[in-house]
Amino acid sequence: MAPYDLVALFGTTGSYFVYVTIGFAFGFILESSGFGDSRLLAAQFYFRELQVLKVMFTAIVVAMILIFWSTALGLLDYDEIWVNPTYLWPGVVGGLIMGAGFILGGYCPGTSLVSVATLKLDGVFFFLGHVTGIIIFGETVGFITSFWNSGYLGFLTLPELLHVETGVVVFLVTCMALLMFAGFDWLRSKIYGKKK
Repeated sequence: MAPYDLVALFGTTGSYFVYVTIGFAFGFILESSGFGDSRLLAAQFYFRELQVLKVMFTAIVVAMILIFWSTALGLLDYDEIWVNPTYLWPGVVGGLIMGAGFILGGYCPGTSLVSVATLKLDGVFFFLGHVTGIIIFGETVGFITSFWNSGYLGFLTLPELLHVETGVVVFLVTCMALLMFAGFDWLRSKIYGKKK
């Protein structure tokens, strides 16, 4: 039953090979989908180009459905999947900071790595900015410990938050994604005209 202990299955060296292969494939798919192009990424916020948004939400929905079905079929132990604990206020502030940086620079931490791998100069500078920010944060987080740990809500998932069955959430999120795709296409066409 998944998740599997790759070190036990393939040994330390073999598990590293699996990690590198998955990472390479993930990066290749991101680059192929436009996640390494800051102009294409930034265009999402202006509803000019929605390819990246569609790829991202398709990946989220597919992963969600696969996890749900795998758990239902007994192929995956859901309790072994790590869920990040929710700290509301640091999450809100961090999201606003990252969102502003994303809009201004066209990259998030992951997409800047994709652009670095393809030797894009703007991605290199953006990635160096991330590293600088991480170092500064690491050296100063001790001064904001109370805020950093504020708004603790535990390990929340949507079924727990909404008090509904997991299958209902999977269905609703899938419907939301499909409606969002259609709605964003409609909005883009209203703002910029029909896509040629």
